[in-house]
Amino acid sequence: MDSMRRRFLGAGLALGAGAAALASGPRSAQAAPTGLGVSIATFGVEPDSKVDQSLAFQEAIDKTAEAGTALLIPPGRYQVRDLMLRAGTALIGVEGRSRLIYGGGNTFLAGDGANGLLLDGLVLDGNAQPLDPARADGLLSLSACERIALRRLTIENGLINGVSLRGCSGQVTDCAIESCGNTALFAIDSTGLEIAHNRIERIGNNGVQVWRSEPGEDGTTVIGNRIRLIEARGGGTGENGNGVNLYRAASALVSGNRIADCAFSAVRANASANAQMIGNSCERLGEVALYAEFAFEGVVISSNLVDNAAQGISVTNFNEGGRLAVVSANLVRNLFRREDSEDKRGVGISVEADASVTGNVVEGAPTAGILVGWGSFKRDVAVIGNLVRKAKVGIGISSDPEGGVVFVSQNMIAAAADGAIRALDGLKPIGPDLTQASAEAYPNFAILANVATRG
Repeated sequence: MDSMRRRFLGAGLALGAGAAALASGPRSAQAAPTGLGVSIATFGVEPDSKVDQSLAFQEAIDKTAEAGTALLIPPGRYQVRDLMLRAGTALIGVEGRSRLIYGGGNTFLAGDGANGLLLDGLVLDGNAQPLDPARADGLLSLSACERIALRRLTIENGLINGVSLRGCSGQVTDCAIESCGNTALFAIDSTGLEIAHNRIERIGNNGVQVWRSEPGEDGTTVIGNRIRLIEARGGGTGENGNGVNLYRAASALVSGNRIADCAFSAVRANASANAQMIGNSCERLGEVALYAEFAFEGVVISSNLVDNAAQGISVTNFNEGGRLAVVSANLVRNLFRREDSEDKRGVGISVEADASVTGNVVEGAPTAGILVGWGSFKRDVAVIGNLVRKAKVGIGISSDPEGGVVFVSQNMIAAAADGAIRALDGLKPIGPDLTQASAEAYPNFAILANVATRG
């Protein structure tokens, strides 16, 4: 027995009469003392046993939760299934060494109304065993749980989701979620959730999903996570393959994350009003790195770095009500075109309606550095003080006369192969370079004080 295991066993046994009272029955448990906690060995659960220990493990959870006492899980492997977490449950293990292994059944760990739940330092190994989808959709599946604290967990080898949270509040911090078939962390109808400083990788469809059943204020924060290697096994045109996916979730903040190697987007916000994408590092994305789409009002995309994507930033779907954006101080570089796709991209930044595009730097855009509007879908766009280098077209503006006013001023465009500022029919440049000629032919263009250079 190693020293760490002895310390954990000792911590529980040191409670003496209190530990015995917990083991003796529910009536005694009501008077049991709190403190460091009680070792699960008190309930006859042994590490590295080859038999399923679910019944004794559940008894330990029930009695310690009722007593308000932490349950200590010494290092080792514990085969369990269908564990139900209670209000006040506190399971504490040794990080990376206290391993719960799913033996197959209906659920692994689940909780309904488990307010004040604490899980700390455990490994939850799904063992590539199926769940009953009518009972749970994640290795850890919680509903209507307030003030949860999930800390320093390793969650791995799930066939569907790693963590599923429905109507929950609290924190998911400093966890590692990896090798799950669908989503690492799925949260719907959250009531105040913080997702911070987690490591997420090798996931089948999405890293973090923040959804709502109906559009409304959500307020979830996704901060300082490391997300990589996200596939799109479920296919589709963007619903899968994303580092962070927001859907109908208003007022969500996605900030300071390191997101790389995703099949589609680093951050994709669908019908999510007042979303903020701030200070994220986004590299090697298969489609649009930072995406606000469909029916939303209000998005701030600022101070992000995008390197190597089919498109840097897209704020789109004015036809569906998508409008009102600030796109500022982003660095977007090394874009590429998907020549084998109908939707080739190769654009640095694109916007459509009621948007300010200011202080951005775009370098290496094989289609256009900045693209304004699509057909008649453009209105009230200001493009001011940006630097565009080495783009096929520096700034392209939809020429459709039914679109609204576009103001382009004080931008510097260098080494644009097909012109610094051009009117576009779709993606086809038409007319002269508007840094060198009058824009009188386009009464809804206001273009002044821009600088175009060759190199």
